[in-house]
Amino acid sequence: MDWIKKQTKGLHRELIEMRRDFHEHPELGFEEHRSGEIIEKYLQSLGLTTKRIAKTGVVAMIEGDPKGPVIMLRADMDALPVQEENHVEYASKNPGIMHACGHDAHMTMLLGAAKILTQIKEPLKGSIKLVFQPDEENAGALPMIKEGVLNNPKVDSALGIHIWTPLPSGTIGVSPGGVMSGLDIFQMRIKGYGGHSGYPETAIDPIIAASDIVVSAQRIQTREISSMNPMTLVFGKINGGTKANIIPDEVTLEGSIRTLYNDTEDPPIKRLKLLAENVARVHHCECEINWVRENIPLINDDKLVSEILPVAKEVLEDGSKVIPYRTMASEDFSEFTSRIPGVFLFLGTGNQAKETPFPHHNPRFNVDEDVLPQGVELYVKGALKFLERDIRT
Repeated sequence: MDWIKKQTKGLHRELIEMRRDFHEHPELGFEEHRSGEIIEKYLQSLGLTTKRIAKTGVVAMIEGDPKGPVIMLRADMDALPVQEENHVEYASKNPGIMHACGHDAHMTMLLGAAKILTQIKEPLKGSIKLVFQPDEENAGALPMIKEGVLNNPKVDSALGIHIWTPLPSGTIGVSPGGVMSGLDIFQMRIKGYGGHSGYPETAIDPIIAASDIVVSAQRIQTREISSMNPMTLVFGKINGGTKANIIPDEVTLEGSIRTLYNDTEDPPIKRLKLLAENVARVHHCECEINWVRENIPLINDDKLVSEILPVAKEVLEDGSKVIPYRTMASEDFSEFTSRIPGVFLFLGTGNQAKETPFPHHNPRFNVDEDVLPQGVELYVKGALKFLERDIRT
């Protein structure tokens, strides 16, 4: 057994205790004060200097050869507004708040990696920037970027890991290209002219227009976007009318568009806007549409994926358990990978016997804690691999 694997296995009990403590005291985005304090104290105990950034975020440097590359390892910190339903001794003590996405495990794994990386006796061939990011669920990466997390020193590449219950424990998912979707949330307001259902010819019915928009919009996905570019267009909410015999003045529609490819030059949301406005016009209605881009697609760098694949196989000691994987869920690690080369991996934690098969954001979500050392080893060996090969070349 190599030294790093032995060290990570030796940390198992400490990792479990740390993760359970984070889980027991979850905090929402930009409110991770307790978590930040624990992270800072732990890193400082390793001899590292810490810096607060983006309110509750924490950054620390493990310095090596100043002429070498800088690798960023990132873990997110925030919990979700979910009431936990797990009956475990470490269940959330904060009503209505829960680590239902695994960020408690991410903080733990990166702290474990920091401990091992600071114990390596050989000089590092570059430097490692440890980044603990607040508010991932609401795009907290951007405030960190605006405050300079990718500079001073300039970051050359980034590595992120997400524990993932859809994958069984003992597997790692990684693919080049798009691996998590971009996400646009939209709201439409279709304005007509209200009237009596007994003589509808005197009204302009926005319900008919809204219905036509919902049906017509599906052709964007099936006829206007290449089938090689995965996307989803879903209407999740329709609201209009007050009574069965009244034609309303307006109807509102809400939904989402997800894309698993770089859509910056031709975003589907703009196609939807044009279609909705014109369909509404056919029905003599007006359509106002507003949208918010919550996340851009997360695109893995091809070269870094080729570098991390042998590392992942070494961590699992079984190459067949390292599999291609993509998902239409979203992640703001994409803000980093849109600016620098990066790779994002999925560490399987689904285990029926340990009651960890529940989806992310579910009140029964939980983690197979036996995967925590794997995550630590993946961070450590991934960073060292990138430094050794100098990913700038």
